[in-house]
Amino acid sequence: LSCYHCLSKGFLLSHVLLGTTWVSYILDLLYFGKNAPERQTSQPIYMRVPFLESCFQVIPSGTELADNLPTYPRLIKTHLPIQLVPKSFWEQNSRIVYVARNAKDNAVSYFHFDRMNMGEPEPGDWNTFLQKFLDGKNVFGPWFDHVSGWWEKKQTYSNLLYLFYEDLVEDTGREVERLCSFLGLSTSAEEREKITKGVQFDAMKQNKMTNYSTLPVMDFKISPFMRKGKVGDWKNHFTVAQNEQFDEIYKQKMKNTKVKFRTVI
Repeated sequence: LSCYHCLSKGFLLSHVLLGTTWVSYILDLLYFGKNAPERQTSQPIYMRVPFLESCFQVIPSGTELADNLPTYPRLIKTHLPIQLVPKSFWEQNSRIVYVARNAKDNAVSYFHFDRMNMGEPEPGDWNTFLQKFLDGKNVFGPWFDHVSGWWEKKQTYSNLLYLFYEDLVEDTGREVERLCSFLGLSTSAEEREKITKGVQFDAMKQNKMTNYSTLPVMDFKISPFMRKGKVGDWKNHFTVAQNEQFDEIYKQKMKNTKVKFRTVI
């Protein structure tokens, strides 16, 4: 999942871990990459696009960072489920970009993220974590409710763009164009191509301003924040029994929503 807000005429992104950072970086480049290039080498992405509900001792809180952003529009990310989003976002008709990732890859990514993020509870082994994921006992609640809740909101709130992580992987340039169209940005084809190249996984993984290596709460000795970024990596983690159990629960949990995901591309 992945969610952004820009409070004053702004944006919201939701949570797919890497996907949130990915779209944060794309939006920051679209708005400020050309006119403020120094941002790209002097400020990590988590300072440029604050995480609204974060409260880490090593940096100012998300709300404090959001209140003091010097740029306009303000780009702010959140992982909140739809029912917990501040009413002011809807009242101000904020633009929102939501990024969702298929449940199986999301579970795997979340597991490795919890392993290396000292601000998260210990995940236990993979089997324990997967059961907790299926039970919806992770931070920010069940994946099923999160993605379907935002999908339903999309049907009545026109300023919400619902992106899929798998589409971003399949054709980043196409999704950058969709973002430009949604935001009303007249970015040149040359600039979009430059941005698309700069936000590829390997480039971001090596970029200290986007790979979270400057945030002390992340333990890169356990795992990098940007690990693989692949669609279908779940196949390297799920046993046959786990996959069958997951599919059965997924079918039940998602029976009342029309949102569809791809687990391979």
